[in-house]
Amino acid sequence: MKNTRFYSLFLVGIFCMALIPAALSASTGGTLATFCDDSDDPLGLECVQESGLSDRDPRIIITSIINVTLGLLRIIATVLILYAGFRWMTSGGNQESVDTAKKTLFAAVVGLVIILSAYAISNYVLTNLYKATKGVPYGNDILR
Repeated sequence: MKNTRFYSLFLVGIFCMALIPAALSASTGGTLATFCDDSDDPLGLECVQESGLSDRDPRIIITSIINVTLGLLRIIATVLILYAGFRWMTSGGNQESVDTAKKTLFAAVVGLVIILSAYAISNYVLTNLYKATKGVPYGNDILR
């Protein structure tokens, strides 16, 4: 039963991926190759203005996505800590409810520590990666 559901979702995903290029082709009025057909720009570097995409550095975009994702996870962990505390305070002496609250609180705190460690590691790696590839310290040229 589970394998059938997986294969069905897999086939739907493949079908959707097959439709995306066709939809993009139809929206650009033909083929995707004619979207930016400039013979003076063989690499297509000037097509960014015509495409409507951002001209920000991809490293900065990836860093922003990671930071937002980790921020959302921190919010979820904090809400879980508050929920466990509320459950503990309203247990009314019921030992089973207190034990459940303690387990939830422990798991949420461990999750928060893991999230903060992931933030510290990703911040360190991405900052040094940016500095190594760009040649300037992170933050000096990211604002445009």
